[in-house]
Parts: sequence; C-alpha cells; structure tokens
Amino acid sequence: MEQRSVEALRGVAEVHFVPPTPLNRAQRLEVWAKALERQGDAPVRLFHQLEFMPRSEWGPLRVENSPLTIALNDPALRAAGLQSDRLGDAMAFFELGESDAHRMLCSCMHGAAMSATRAAAFVRRVADPIPYLAVRAATCVIGASALGLLFYYN
Repeated sequence: MEQRSVEALRGVAEVHFVPPTPLNRAQRLEVWAKALERQGDAPVRLFHQLEFMPRSEWGPLRVENSPLTIALNDPALRAAGLQSDRLGDAMAFFELGESDAHRMLCSCMHGAAMSATRAAAFVRRVADPIPYLAVRAATCVIGASALGLLFYYN
C-alpha cells in the first residue's frame, strides 16, 4: 500500500476533513479507563486528603503521575478537549461530581497510590454505576433478611 500526504492526495482526489464525533461522558470515561489499563500495575499517585480542603481549592490541584496525568497523556482525550491534569479541569471534562472525584482520586480511600488497573476499575464504576448499585442493594436485602430471621427466631 502506498502512503501519500494529504497535499499529494488533493491533486488526485477531493479531500474533506470530517471533524471527530464528540465523545459523550460514558465514552470519555471508557477511553480514560483503557488508558489506565494500558499502564498495567504501574502505580498512580492520588490526591492527599481532599476531604480536608475547601472545595473551592480543588480546581488548580494536580499530582504528578496521577490517573489524571494518564488521561492527559491520551491523545484521544486531549483531542476531545481535556485541558490539563488539574482536578478542576478533569472534573469538568469527565463531568465528575465532588463525591465521585473524591472516591476515585483521594488518598483517604486508597492510600497514597494504587495500580493503574485498579484506578481503571474505579473509573468504570463511575461510568456505569448500575451493576455496583445492584450488588449493594442485594447485599442490603440479604443482610436485612438475615437480621429479620435472627430477631424472629430469638
């Protein structure tokens, strides 16, 4: 197969650039999860105790080699509009609420670092919370039933 530049092709054919289709939230999160998975078990660093910081100070925060750094290094996410690996930019781009950002990226939940693969699992949990909520609901129902039986037979 012969490779030619776009300029060379213009003389042979009519060339049109089609802008990429914008990614929706779930797609952006999936691309991020895949980028993290490509890092394997390499450690990614987390933000230190976000819960003790005023939310107004979260925006400019960044941590070197965080899950957000991995996201920023992905060309598809940069092309889709990810501006930086600062927490505020990532929260806006991935449409993360404070609770999701805290659960995914805070050291109080996972320690100072975790594997990129584990971080990918948390990103997917935010992208599609239904299976995880179903498991939690089933666990609550089973627990409540067990408690009810315990009280009934005592």
